[in-house]
This record gives sequence, structure tokens and C-alpha cells, in this order.
Amino acid sequence: MAFKFMEKLGFGDKNKIEILSPIEGVTCSLEEVNDPIFQQKILGDGIAIKPENGRVVAPVNGTIAVLFNTKHAISIISEDGVELLIHVGLDTVNLKGEHYKAHVSVGDMVKAGDLLLEFDIEGIQSKGYDLITPVIVCNTAKYSEVVPHIGNSVRALDKLITIKN
Repeated sequence: MAFKFMEKLGFGDKNKIEILSPIEGVTCSLEEVNDPIFQQKILGDGIAIKPENGRVVAPVNGTIAVLFNTKHAISIISEDGVELLIHVGLDTVNLKGEHYKAHVSVGDMVKAGDLLLEFDIEGIQSKGYDLITPVIVCNTAKYSEVVPHIGNSVRALDKLITIKN
């Protein structure tokens, strides 16, 4: 009973937001990403994933805020107000959409697990691009803590980042 009372006051799990993995792969810290924008967390805190398949699913329930016409990056605003950026690969904007397919449009409402993008791992790598995929909480400053779960193999929809209000 006391725990329910504390949750109503804003304590406990209600102060945590879980971001799920949008991609299957191996996680690593942003410091391991070979791009200073991500390494220095200029866009926000988060985590990176070395993808093992070419599917990106929604990591939260929310709305598609930005879908780059090159389809290499997508932004979602969660129902909780978390602004997420999923950036598939480094410098992959230069591919101009080649090897990427979008399954959503800006303004679409999505549920965790909905297919957002597909990409051809072999095709992108054959052009010399690194497919490491940063997942960034762009409004990091709004939260007291952003805790990435680094060093794990993840499947789509495994817990990836815990955010504390």
C-alpha cells in the first residue's frame, strides 16, 4: 500500500522512462563512435549499437518528428516527451537514401516495435561506411540522468536506456 502511495506522489518507477532497443546488435558507449558530434555528446547523451540486422523498429510509443529524405536518420518524440534520434551509420547521408527504405512518414503515430526503417548492411558496408548506430536522447538536459546499458548484446525491444526525471 505504501508503495502505491509513493508512486502517486511521483516516487518509484514513475520517475523512470525506459527506452527500448530499436536494433538488434551489440551496444557500446558514444565515446567509441568515430564521430566527434556523437563522441562529445553534442546532440545529447545515449548509446550506440553495432547492428546485426537491417531493421529499425520504434523504441517507444510516439510520433515521428523527423525523417531525413536520405532515410539514414529518424527522430521520434515519445509519449513521455523524450526526443530520440536514431542515426544509422556514420556519414551515410552521402548515400542519398541508397540502401535504405522507410516504412513511416513524419507525423505518423507509432507503437514500440513498429517497423520504421530497413537498410542493407552489406550494401552500405561495401561502399565503405561504418554502420554503428547512435541512439541519442536529444533533450538530455530535461532529465536528471540518462543511463545507457552498455556492453550488451541486444535484441530489438530489449531495455537500452533508462531515463530518470
